[in-house]
Amino acid sequence: MNNAIAITGTGLFTPPEGISNEALVESFNAYVDLHNREHEGEIAIGHVQPLEYSSSEFIEKASGIKHRYVMVKEGILDPEIMMPLIPERPSDALSMQAEIGLLAAKEALANASLQPQDIDLVIVACAYTQRAYPAVAIEIQQALGCRGFGFDMQVACSSATFGLASAAGLIGSGAASRALVICPEICSAQVNYRDRDSHFIFGDVATAMVVEPLVGSRSQQAFEILGQRCVTDYSNNIRSNFGFLNRCSPGTAHAPDKLFHQQGRKVFKELLPMIYSHLDSQFADAGLEPAAMKRLWLHQANINMNQFVVKKLLGDTPGADTAPIVLDTYANTASAGSVIALHKHRQGLSPGDLGLLCSFGAGYSIGSFILKTV
Repeated sequence: MNNAIAITGTGLFTPPEGISNEALVESFNAYVDLHNREHEGEIAIGHVQPLEYSSSEFIEKASGIKHRYVMVKEGILDPEIMMPLIPERPSDALSMQAEIGLLAAKEALANASLQPQDIDLVIVACAYTQRAYPAVAIEIQQALGCRGFGFDMQVACSSATFGLASAAGLIGSGAASRALVICPEICSAQVNYRDRDSHFIFGDVATAMVVEPLVGSRSQQAFEILGQRCVTDYSNNIRSNFGFLNRCSPGTAHAPDKLFHQQGRKVFKELLPMIYSHLDSQFADAGLEPAAMKRLWLHQANINMNQFVVKKLLGDTPGADTAPIVLDTYANTASAGSVIALHKHRQGLSPGDLGLLCSFGAGYSIGSFILKTV
């Protein structure tokens, strides 16, 4: 107990603008019409394949997503633009990622009954950072008024859990006393809104977690870390090739592979067995049965994948709130999804109840934590 480390506060920033499936589909289908008219002659002789319409029914069946929030809506629904038109800010202004991360962090601190000066480690962990350096974490550290040090890390959709593991390790070693793990995900900037298979997947959000020793915590509800496990295994099936080397190859600098793309069927086939094996061994090593978990806060990428994981762990009859879903409203928010689920569905638990916080995604990467409600 004396060495126990816990999540003692969580925070969530939700962007003010949202896009329904219907609005997204209307924009995409307008683009399809433009593309097919422009290439009518090449399509007629078989040199170009016509693009197909999307539909709200297709999106919901394939993913469970009905809606997503975005930081900037302008441009996304214009079939001639199809990207968020985000103005670049001057270097002396707070960056967009720091701005939303700051808002989530303030709520997490309030929930933990802490002040910024109580924090001496800030980790920004997300799928994409908007620049290489200086670190967004250090920018937030300064804006908040925290002590100590900060750094950015990227492990795609597992960034939050890997960031949590890093924070817990640094606190356990004595290198830090209390940490903020912040996930400012502006995924809309990396969506290919012209790709039928992925134009609907992502949304924007920011989350934050306070991590600290349980002894001395002033939080009204904490989640003690009983066990953690992280694993990676290289795969090209989820990929984004955007990076600073792109400018050195001008001919392909704006090619579609610089945006998010995946081979969804391969991901489903390969990643699910990895998740099953990972969690089976984690529960076995902890001497626990999956049925002991009162709540599963899972990565929010795809409703079908989550249902498979839940069925494997708990069988066919878990309660409606046992594995909460937020992706219907938020869409896939990369690393933030499982933390949104934790933040919004942490009520109704009693001291001693167990839960699983788990992420999985590109890399491949899987991060999972067995948590005990305190």
